[in-house]
Amino acid sequence: MKRATFNDIYYLGRTIEENNQLIHIHYPEMLSKYDANFIQFKKMPSIEEFIIAEEKLMQFHVQNKMEHVKFYFPADKNLSDRLLLYLKQNFYVVGFLELFSIQPNNFPRISHHPDTVIEMVSDANLNAFLTLQKELDRQFGEEYAEANQKIHLKNYDDPSVAMAVAFYKGEAAGSVNVYLSEENAEIDSLSVLEKFRNKKIASRLQQAVMRRFTEKTFILVADGNDTPRDMYMKQGYDYLGVRYEAMKLIK
Repeated sequence: MKRATFNDIYYLGRTIEENNQLIHIHYPEMLSKYDANFIQFKKMPSIEEFIIAEEKLMQFHVQNKMEHVKFYFPADKNLSDRLLLYLKQNFYVVGFLELFSIQPNNFPRISHHPDTVIEMVSDANLNAFLTLQKELDRQFGEEYAEANQKIHLKNYDDPSVAMAVAFYKGEAAGSVNVYLSEENAEIDSLSVLEKFRNKKIASRLQQAVMRRFTEKTFILVADGNDTPRDMYMKQGYDYLGVRYEAMKLIK
């Protein structure tokens, strides 16, 4: 069984340029989606190489009326002190993502609770799912929430994407997307409305999709500074690696 890497992670967007140094990903259908419009470095750039890529991406995003630039760096490589200083001096927010995996039979069993029902998204519950997504997405602004509805519908029509929604006492409370490949199932957008948290809804969503795709290795990416990664560690996910990122707004 091949060990998953960051190369196995699903990205919305298309490659518009690739060379030995980097990959440029762009998604013109939603310019405000940061993680669909970025540059991924294949090898760690020198500060001079970074500045060249930065100027090119900045020009491209300004021409397309975009309000950010974002860069991902090679997995399991530290940023040099010189590059890190440059990023901070130029107002980038520097963070890191961690990659995890688990086999479905290793996920801790969550007992049934009558108040929580997990369903795969279908024609019958699609409207409830979309309404929930709009409420979850509003934290990023009304315009973003409206635009993201098209992506949710695109995912619904994609046979390589499975989506599940959780109902708590009949009300849509949380959801998850699963991107399927030959070997892996990537958990993404695992979200629960704040008023329904601490009811094990996120765990039940994970359990439901793992029971559906028992032959897959489940992988996910977590923000290294965010609390959900602690939940994944407690659930028994294996840590696979880390990748740094840098982003800033340019409006």
